[in-house]
Amino acid sequence: MKFHLENANGQNVFTGYGAGYTLVNGVRYEHSLVVTPARVIEDWQVMDFDALSASHFDFLLALKPEIVLLGTGAVLRFPQPALSRRLLLAHIGLEVMDTAAACRTYNILSAEGRNVAAAVLPA
Repeated sequence: MKFHLENANGQNVFTGYGAGYTLVNGVRYEHSLVVTPARVIEDWQVMDFDALSASHFDFLLALKPEIVLLGTGAVLRFPQPALSRRLLLAHIGLEVMDTAAACRTYNILSAEGRNVAAAVLPA
């Protein structure tokens, strides 16, 4: 699915997604990545949902977002609570959803000026 959001403020936005890819600012990515309003981080080394580890969540913690949206691919899957515990202790919200929902939700929160990070796995 493709969608377009007018981006007058220069922030990163998801401009589409589909089987095995996401588009950020019109650029196609076929691997996991983290998107914040100011950065696209391509080296979030998560091959698939089962490879998620506490160190991946520590990476997200270091970004100091207000909320993390975890897009788990085509299917909604919840990580083990121990993996995201440090986010909880730092009062950083974690919302888990499929990747399509994470892309849409990120665009809304980012447009509201929220300090959000979307960590997405390809659908």
